Amino acid sequence: MEFIDYLIIAVYFLVSIGIALYYSKRASKSSEEFFLSGRNLPWYLAGLSMVATTFAADTPLAVTELVWKNGISGNWVWWNFAFGGVLTVFFFAKLWRRAGIMTEVEFAEIRYAGKPAKFLRDLRRYILVSL
Repeated sequence: MEFIDYLIIAVYFLVSIGIALYYSKRASKSSEEFFLSGRNLPWYLAGLSMVATTFAADTPLAVTELVWKNGISGNWVWWNFAFGGVLTVFFFAKLWRRAGIMTEVEFAEIRYAGKPAKFLRDLRRYILVSL
């Protein structure tokens, strides 16, 4: 590698660290700022963020297993997940933004009522806390 290569890499890391420092200070103001970008994020970016969180380091392993077990047709399973993610962005992100909520538990609280709803909310809280 030449000097210019090292320079490009160094500039890349400096810019990345600068962005991280700026947003870490901003995000430390409140939990709403941390999780929802102070509700200033456009709905489509919030939706893309929701979809992006469904993909993890083990996603390629899951796709490999699907194809190994089902052949090439196993791709249809995760392609449907991707299609569902697109639906999440364009149909649900706006609705979540309009509801003014931060979590799925808050959604359950405003959407459902009665004893069955209380059971659902308590169960979701228990599952989230125990993770």
